[in-house]
Amino acid sequence: MDVLCLGQFTADVVVKSVERIPKRGKSEFIDKIELHNGGCACNTAVALAKIGIKTGVMGKVGRDGFGDFLVKLMGSCGLDLRGLKKDPNIGTSSTVVLVSPDGERTFLHYSGANADLTVDDIDFNLVKEAKILHLAPTYLLPQLDGEPTAQILKEAKEMGLRTSLDTAWDARGQWLNLIEPSLPYIDIFLPSLEEARMISGISNIRKIARFFRSDGVKIMGLKMGKKGCYIQAENKEFHIPAFHVKVVDTTGAGDGFVAGFLTGIVKGWDLKLTGEFANAVGGCAVTSVGASQGIKSLDETLQFMKTTPKLRHT
Repeated sequence: MDVLCLGQFTADVVVKSVERIPKRGKSEFIDKIELHNGGCACNTAVALAKIGIKTGVMGKVGRDGFGDFLVKLMGSCGLDLRGLKKDPNIGTSSTVVLVSPDGERTFLHYSGANADLTVDDIDFNLVKEAKILHLAPTYLLPQLDGEPTAQILKEAKEMGLRTSLDTAWDARGQWLNLIEPSLPYIDIFLPSLEEARMISGISNIRKIARFFRSDGVKIMGLKMGKKGCYIQAENKEFHIPAFHVKVVDTTGAGDGFVAGFLTGIVKGWDLKLTGEFANAVGGCAVTSVGASQGIKSLDETLQFMKTTPKLRHT
């Protein structure tokens, strides 16, 4: 197993296109409603599998229709499901994703089984079979956030794995306090620029990366949407522009970026190519409804990179 994705598994009910929320007791017609995989760990794992990376998952779903859907979908992608638990006492996490005509998203979220995921659910015998442990996302796993995440990452590193972490928006506002214990044990840190600014209290991207690297992070990759990404490691930094694509749905763009980045790490590519490939996977993700429908194989993504222009920096 190359990558083990630990964390959030969610069923996304995607509603498109939503121009306005109907008044109470009223209704509005929309174009379509679809059911897709969701949750950072799930989306990244599915994208990695579609790219062709040997990937496993670890987390928790309920014994319900949404859980069955996720298990079937992930199994069809060839993911290793040994680390996924089915809990009969709690519902599968689910999100209603309201997609506006320009592709932006609004969410209604039920935490469900993700909120019940604890260190006791982690099978470290399975963890040690992987080369990389990717945990996602900090701030949406209340039983793991903080010291438990640090414990998991520390143990993984002691087993010889490389560690990767992604973040979500922290609605509780704890930001640095929750993630600081984990920073010494993170090899690859891939937050969005907005989240990294909230955690660090710093605006400048170069200084943000230095802030986290001074606490132990080895490789910083900042997701910057239409502005591409910024990568910093020891004696190296790159600002890589995004690809020019027609945006249909931004759901899963960041998770696709992470999958692309981890692919580059698994393949042993240099950081510049890794960042370009990550941008490409994220770019492909936004061209279809749902988090993973637009993800392509490794060869198809490399061809996409050759034929698709990049956006200019603004």
